[in-house]
Amino acid sequence: MDALYPRLLVTRFAACFRFYDAVLPDLVGATLARGDERGPYASWDVRAETAVALFDRAAMAAAIGADGRSAEGDAVVLTSRVPDVDAAFRLCLAHGAREVAAPTARPEWGPTARTAHVRDPEGNLLELQSY
Repeated sequence: MDALYPRLLVTRFAACFRFYDAVLPDLVGATLARGDERGPYASWDVRAETAVALFDRAAMAAAIGADGRSAEGDAVVLTSRVPDVDAAFRLCLAHGAREVAAPTARPEWGPTARTAHVRDPEGNLLELQSY
């Protein structure tokens, strides 16, 4: 289970894909697990755990919708796989997070994918996901 990993939001997906695909194996022993240079998503794993992922910045902005500060200004999303997106969303809100996108099904990301997005008190974007 992927506990918490960075998802880099990029505008030059193919170039970034080629860079990370070339350096991550030697730097941290990560191997490509999902995606290719066509995007909009790719990830590299170390021992079956996601180490880093790339996502097209415009696709992320479309996924979270307008929140007064769209993903166009974000460089990274901290992503956490959780057993219950709704419960994790409520927990974050109860502890000071600001809602960006309420829990929703994402069938285009996977047949059982659900996500929610919040910002921590500093404004960092956090994605809560289940599959």
